[in-house]
Amino acid sequence: MITHRLGLAPCVLSGILAISVLASCQSIGTQLKSRRTDYAFIHYWPAPEGSTTLRLAVKDNIDMQGVVTSAGSEYLARNSAPAAQDAACLALARKRGVHFVGKTNLTEFAVTVSGKNRFFGMPKNRWDGKHEFIPGGSSSGSAVAVATDRADVAFGTDTGGSIRVPAACCGIFGLKTTFGLVSTEGVFPISPKHLDTVGPMAKDIDHLVQGMDLLQAGFAARYSSAVANRPSARHIRIGRLYLDGTDPAIDKAIDEALKTRGFEVVTLSKQFKEKWVQADKDGKVVALADAWINDEKYSDKKGVSPMTKLVIDQGKLDYTLHYKEALKRKAAWQSDLRQVFKRVDFIAVPTLQTLPPKPPKWDSSVAFEWLVFNSQNTVGINFSGNPALAIPIEMPERGKFSPVTSLQLVGRPLSEAELLNAGRLLERTPPTP
Repeated sequence: MITHRLGLAPCVLSGILAISVLASCQSIGTQLKSRRTDYAFIHYWPAPEGSTTLRLAVKDNIDMQGVVTSAGSEYLARNSAPAAQDAACLALARKRGVHFVGKTNLTEFAVTVSGKNRFFGMPKNRWDGKHEFIPGGSSSGSAVAVATDRADVAFGTDTGGSIRVPAACCGIFGLKTTFGLVSTEGVFPISPKHLDTVGPMAKDIDHLVQGMDLLQAGFAARYSSAVANRPSARHIRIGRLYLDGTDPAIDKAIDEALKTRGFEVVTLSKQFKEKWVQADKDGKVVALADAWINDEKYSDKKGVSPMTKLVIDQGKLDYTLHYKEALKRKAAWQSDLRQVFKRVDFIAVPTLQTLPPKPPKWDSSVAFEWLVFNSQNTVGINFSGNPALAIPIEMPERGKFSPVTSLQLVGRPLSEAELLNAGRLLERTPPTP
């Protein structure tokens, strides 16, 4: 059987890539070159040279009519029919005539976090311009497509950090939207009742606004209003949360960025930190248990990786031991956040506790995936349903290289426009008030 590992263009796989159904498809050679370069795309249809149309990449767990939705899985890629229709979240993009540049790679079933994909390859994140680092998961290909300037905007999904973690690893912006704001109809499910969201990723706030405007009609106008209401950081109050285990250099870089831009910063209490940590634990339980609920039917299938099967098995254990109790604490956590947001406009915390590590020299292990999983500060916000924005923040130079970390800014439900305005004020090149 012909496989990606033989180095052949994926469109030769029977019924899988179906690139001929799209008028914008390019040559097999172009697809092969892209796949061999960095594995960001599973299907690749580059824009014509000189085109000024917005280029949109879509994570391959989101249905696109006429194209197989692989969800990063060899099993689904080989055994699924092309999607009969687009996912609901693509409707505005279709209507506005953006150029779909491709379907992006992801971790299998979107359940692991390093960005490793055994079948399609790990998208290459040259975060320092030279060496390879993990791209983060699960929206790994979407992040790399944006970082390498082959997409102006990429859509990802976020169940426990799957937009924000790759954004942090690749030095771009990523927005986790309010739970329920964007339809997940036609999106491969992990936790559709509790955690799953769709959101945009981009190199800058302007393109992130354009991406959000493709997901929610009228968003650009709401963003313009937010900018007009608060053109500077002077009257924006940030609740700063410090979490154990964070690299002190990352905390320092975030504090410097907030101070330099003029935000009013207050330190959140130890009691709130304890509640955040508990919510993070509960969110992980729900994410893994729901992955088992939705993916258990694939656990005995040939072509599903051993790593994915282990994650599904862990979800079964979490469902049995902790799931119901975790869900019982959800309402109290949402109430705790509402109380904090009576005193501050946003909560600031590092997206990751460390800089992105290099991938293992050999195949990724459970221990490595768990290490990355435990370094993210994202899952508790999926548990609450609030929106959150990952913002790249420069750190002091290390030799000839200036590392970039990531600030996660959390807002009230449905505060995406205000979040992106705050992100505008924190962009590396400060905007003019």
